[in-house]
Amino acid sequence: MSDQPVNLSPSGPPETRLPAFDSEATRALNVALNSGVDQPRESVCAVVAKYPTFLEGWATIGDLSAPGIDAYMAYRVGYHRGLDTLRANSWRGSGYVRWKVETNRGFLRCLAGLAKSAREIGELSEAVRCEQFLTQCDPSGDANHLLR
Repeated sequence: MSDQPVNLSPSGPPETRLPAFDSEATRALNVALNSGVDQPRESVCAVVAKYPTFLEGWATIGDLSAPGIDAYMAYRVGYHRGLDTLRANSWRGSGYVRWKVETNRGFLRCLAGLAKSAREIGELSEAVRCEQFLTQCDPSGDANHLLR
């Protein structure tokens, strides 16, 4: 049994709000996406190589990847980087990570992308687990549009 107290409140489980990422990384991602190149994935990969914990970057790589295993790999890395970031910001394995908080969106995009790409490659148990986790993170359903 843990000697760490669990704080419950009438408002429900605790809510985690990830801090804003380095504004230079966000600027570089926007430049990579709007540079006019036909295939911006390489430019986005260069940004993420410079900022490997940038969750929006990993989600964007996944979005720009070929469906299936390529997207799965990018989303999976982003998902695990996201778990590390959540833990570093007081998340203890449960609680809300809501879509309405803009800084949480990179993680939620990676989680939803992992669910979709896991389903595409036939990893159904992981797809279901990720879909359930997404609902637990944001039971309002605001992030569910990511699964379509």
